[in-house]
Amino acid sequence: MSKIKYKFNTKSLTYEKVTVPIRKRVWQVLSYLATGLVFATITIILALNYLDSPKEKQLKRENEVISLQYELLNNRLEEVAEVLDDIQERDNNIYRTIFEAEPIPASIRKAGFGGVDRYKALQGYNNSDLMVETSKRLDRVSKQLYIQSKSFDEVVKLVKGKTQLLAAIPAIQPISNEDLRHQPSGFGWRTHPIYKTPEFHPGMDFSAPQGTEIRATGDATVERADAAAQGYGNHVVLNHGYGYKTLYGHMLKFVVRPGQKVKRGQLIGFVGSTGLSTAPHVHYEVMKGGEKMNPINYYYNDLTPEQYQKLIELSEQSSQSFD
Repeated sequence: MSKIKYKFNTKSLTYEKVTVPIRKRVWQVLSYLATGLVFATITIILALNYLDSPKEKQLKRENEVISLQYELLNNRLEEVAEVLDDIQERDNNIYRTIFEAEPIPASIRKAGFGGVDRYKALQGYNNSDLMVETSKRLDRVSKQLYIQSKSFDEVVKLVKGKTQLLAAIPAIQPISNEDLRHQPSGFGWRTHPIYKTPEFHPGMDFSAPQGTEIRATGDATVERADAAAQGYGNHVVLNHGYGYKTLYGHMLKFVVRPGQKVKRGQLIGFVGSTGLSTAPHVHYEVMKGGEKMNPINYYYNDLTPEQYQKLIELSEQSSQSFD
């Protein structure tokens, strides 16, 4: 029941009943409703823009987790890509070279994807850049893995029927690890031990006690065994066929003769210091097609990956050869 209002009439000195017209009452009601509606609208807008609902908070947490997982995946893809690069380098420079196959050009290995936009469906999201970059990396690695797999298939085909080639390739060290006295002096520019001048060292020097056994690194025919070559002293040259030759210098003595057939691992002589040498060792060279190669690339038959890596590190540290 609405309250009845009165007002005091100063002229008649009496209270008179206040009567409000219906139109005014309707206007007041509409004013209250309009004011309430405005405040309600403002409140809703502020809540929608600045306050998260429980569902929105959950979605944000899920997005943060997804973003973190994408970053971790990117890091793992980067590690996979580095390993794949190493495999590709070995494939081109060792495996395919050994079996006389042409290296796969980088333009083919690293080729991208053409045609329509493959990542259009990933655009328009908060983490679109991250998702697109991850997808691109995954596509690149997948394609490179496919090409590498096909390359290995080709290498396997080359291996079949080339048993003699595999036996002939110089694939072991001329001296076993347990007989080594010092770290080997590697292939490349070194300081000459006598002249003290920079000089290209075309092989590797393996230091060992005098009389240590020297063995053939692959099946071959003895091409020469003498002391006629300047600087090498008593030395042996083996012709492995397929363009491969190996030289063993500064021997105390050799136990093979020209024309003799030898097998990988067979004794061919003993460590000495004949010729231009400063200490007992064997100077070992590998030649392919007349070109002197780095022997470090051929010790894959009798070394574990750890031993092989250690040998590389030691050979690179040495700054002076023994001859």
